[in-house]
Amino acid sequence: MSSSCSESDSPHRDFSARSSDDLSDVDSFMKPETDNSPQSLEINSSLEGLQSAEQRNVLNIVDQLRQCGLESTLSLLQLVVCGDQSADKSSVLEALTEISFPRNDNLTREIILRRATSDVITVKVISDNERPAEERAPIEDFKESISDFEELPSLIDKATALMGLKNTSAFKSRAFAKDVLSIEIGERSRLQLTLVDLPGLVQTEIKGVTEEDVQLVTEIIDHYISQPRTICLAVISATNDYANQGILKKVRKVDPEGDRTLGIIIKPDRLPRGSGSEQAFLGLARNEDIFFKLDWHVLKNRSYEEGSNSFEQRNFSETMYFRKSNFFTLSKEYVGITSLRNRLSQLLFDHVKQELPKLRKDLEEAFTETQLLLAAMSTSRATP
Repeated sequence: MSSSCSESDSPHRDFSARSSDDLSDVDSFMKPETDNSPQSLEINSSLEGLQSAEQRNVLNIVDQLRQCGLESTLSLLQLVVCGDQSADKSSVLEALTEISFPRNDNLTREIILRRATSDVITVKVISDNERPAEERAPIEDFKESISDFEELPSLIDKATALMGLKNTSAFKSRAFAKDVLSIEIGERSRLQLTLVDLPGLVQTEIKGVTEEDVQLVTEIIDHYISQPRTICLAVISATNDYANQGILKKVRKVDPEGDRTLGIIIKPDRLPRGSGSEQAFLGLARNEDIFFKLDWHVLKNRSYEEGSNSFEQRNFSETMYFRKSNFFTLSKEYVGITSLRNRLSQLLFDHVKQELPKLRKDLEEAFTETQLLLAAMSTSRATP
């Protein structure tokens, strides 16, 4: 199946032209060829068992549906990273991927992690459908690949300039955009995962951010987290009372039973040892205060002083912290970046298995509806 949509086709033609292939690919995942491997569709505790060819196939289908603009038509399977603007969500993405991303908290980023035969990063932009056609054309034409990870910041700068997030001769600069920056990372030993990183929630107007910007960010976040197939990864910083972090109120509003939210607490090392605030966050991590069925996870990311540390040093520092701090009382599966990677891979695999039949049904219904609409349009044109 092609990995891109025709830019010239209308949304209806895009969908009708691709749906048969998409549905057959979904079929192949749901009914894989019989093999003797226990990892074909079984839930396995190892990362290798979760990263099967079938899972890669279906994740690619979902990515392609989103990149064709069908995310606005269908509720897609996705893990969404959300948090207040001051929550430092980027540190979580960096720890998960071990790639230093530029700190862009004013846009939506789709991070696609895939195994590949060679190391390559591909960057493109999924344009906002509400943009004027003359603005969409150069944005949709943009697609560049690199093999040197150090070139990623400059490549992202080029993309964000096209989106109008930097002063250019083409567009007036804006603080936020509805476009999606898509970053696909392929490596030989890469885990397979797709994360959608949302702009940080802005509580009020600040310098350079207008009331309209605040409303736009709210609309973007609400759009993603309200979708029934979205798993929300709500990032909470221990440097601020969690009762004051607006993202918790938002996810609890759209997911009142906590069925599809996993809370992530960062910067626990900033809490005074033995303090009341440390006890409060320990209670939160134990799922005793705000209850999520997917539970909570705690990470210790690099401090300001550790900013130049390698990822290996970062991971060692985190391991030592959870051995010596009061957070050592938490189960090992709920702390640290390695266990979070495994939890997310397991979570996504379970989610795919549960939701895939429903997604197929939605695809079939949308495909049938589009065919009927095209037939009606054709009949209308033929009538004198």
